[in-house]
Amino acid sequence: MTTAAKLSTTGLGASLVDRQPHSRMRVAISLIDLRASVICSTRPATIGSIANLGGVLIGIDDPKAPDVLALLEEHLRDMFASSPAESVHALDPEALTDPSITFWAARDAETGELLGVGALKQHDATMGELKSMRTSAAARGRGVASAVLAAILEECRARGVRELYLETGTQDYFAPARALYAKYGFRSRGPFADYTDDASSAYFELAL
Repeated sequence: MTTAAKLSTTGLGASLVDRQPHSRMRVAISLIDLRASVICSTRPATIGSIANLGGVLIGIDDPKAPDVLALLEEHLRDMFASSPAESVHALDPEALTDPSITFWAARDAETGELLGVGALKQHDATMGELKSMRTSAAARGRGVASAVLAAILEECRARGVRELYLETGTQDYFAPARALYAKYGFRSRGPFADYTDDASSAYFELAL
């Protein structure tokens, strides 16, 4: 899996068809059609909305889609099971529809199966926050989280975001997430925005 999402800004349907065998064309095109209304939403995406990375389609998606809802509900359950309630900052599906948030989903290019999600909350013109990073249990170990993060980083750079922040847990459950962020150059820092000092929260930043 590459560490940068090479997103197409023109001819989305054509670019996917060119890269896929004939038997996969209808699946790739149908996925684009399903997302058409989301891509045209008020939540901005300055780069092309779909990236095809090694058989994984990463595109702007609907946090209220049925399969996405199921994954987000699982995510919230795990957050509350792993951290004190007052330390859980994961967003629910309704909150993820806020205009300040752009929401991505990673799907299998052949089947459309949901593999993972991630979101960007834009605080202002130059400050962003990574939210709702989650990989489905069946897709773990395939580099899905890395691919989603790479796509979000590309979008941040295209928008002129200079600083990307995030909050995650300090418990062992969150060790793989902290390792992923360290791999991409995130550095530990103190609380930002409305967060406060919390023994159950770890804060990170990345200069872009």
